[in-house]
Amino acid sequence: MNSLKSTAMWLAGVQWLFFMFANTVVIPITIGHAFDLSAAETASALQLSFIFTGVACILQVLIGHKYPIMEGQAGLWWGAILSIAASASAAGYTLTEVGGSLSLGIILSGILVATLGLLGIGKILDRMFTPVVMSAVMFLLASQLILIFVKGMFGITENGGINMPVATLSVFLVILVAFLTIKGPGLISNFSILIGIVIGWILFAFFFDTEPQAEAGSGNLFMLFPWGELHFNSGIVLFAVLAGLVNTTNTMASVKGVASIVKKNPDEGTYRRAFLLTGANSVFAGLFGLVPYAPYISSIGFLQSTRIMNRAPLLIGGGLFAILGLVPPLGSFFSTLPASVGNAVLFVAYLQLFSGAVRNLEGIELSHKTIYRIAAPVLFGIALMNIPASAFSTIPMMIRPLVSNGMLMGILLAILLENTVRWDKFDR
Repeated sequence: MNSLKSTAMWLAGVQWLFFMFANTVVIPITIGHAFDLSAAETASALQLSFIFTGVACILQVLIGHKYPIMEGQAGLWWGAILSIAASASAAGYTLTEVGGSLSLGIILSGILVATLGLLGIGKILDRMFTPVVMSAVMFLLASQLILIFVKGMFGITENGGINMPVATLSVFLVILVAFLTIKGPGLISNFSILIGIVIGWILFAFFFDTEPQAEAGSGNLFMLFPWGELHFNSGIVLFAVLAGLVNTTNTMASVKGVASIVKKNPDEGTYRRAFLLTGANSVFAGLFGLVPYAPYISSIGFLQSTRIMNRAPLLIGGGLFAILGLVPPLGSFFSTLPASVGNAVLFVAYLQLFSGAVRNLEGIELSHKTIYRIAAPVLFGIALMNIPASAFSTIPMMIRPLVSNGMLMGILLAILLENTVRWDKFDR
């Protein structure tokens, strides 16, 4: 019996490993393209991302918030950095100036977040993140991620068409993983994500040509400031500091969301430790050219799909992920995981976020007057997500990445409405 439990624990760790890999591998590659890094520099960033993401997860589980939540490179930061890099030439800046200023701003924001965490910012944010705000966060995150996954699993070609063979395999995997999750007995249901990835990878390799997305290298892993030497551009530095503060919403939403699943309420110390580590992680990211870190809200959907709430599998997965970075051939092998397979499987896992959003609204009466408290932020955020990035070119670069981010703007609107309007008075 103990042997069975041990085997199941390790399989759950491998499942976490694939989850981390699918959420991480594309980020350093796109950042490398954005800053015109060499192939060796991009490979080193990929390798270091594996190592540090694994270590960051382990640290948060052991001495941080202590919940089974992936700590990874934040989507908010990723989109903002790509947006600023793309706008550099139009604004009259070189990529090294932008990269150096971003690195400085990321370091300062990390120090500020860690300091505010120690001073008790978590207690303030905890009051702001009401059940309605949490519901809006999950609705928006589900909408944003599902859009990305659908595009990925359909294998959209360069001319914008759907790759039908790839899309057919993806749909099959979605149906398979959903069936195993709902109807599968015991361990089969718990490991539906892992089963789907393995079967999908094998089928893809059989029917299609597989090419590595990137190769892990053996270059200088710990090269300081690969985006450019430290530079002070007041607008970019200020933007980075503000982005760091806004990124604290990831910590609050993920900790509160997972806490409701594992039935263990966070205290003030939980938030202090979480913010301290996330701030320290951001300082590290600024030094070595990585996207800053934050707890992943999407861990909620993963946990709800697998129904394995133990922290041990995440520790195992984090350790295995770090080993991938330390052993370049392993990292190169895993980079052959087809993006469409990963997207199809994660599509099913993240559907669970919708249930979390609905559950947060239980017991809240919504009339034709009070429906605005949830409808306005969610629909406004989704609308912004579907506006082309070029439409925001007339907005000042310093605030453009924030204003153009539909998820962020929806969350901020939800917080504003919940903390300034007395909704309980409308139905009296």
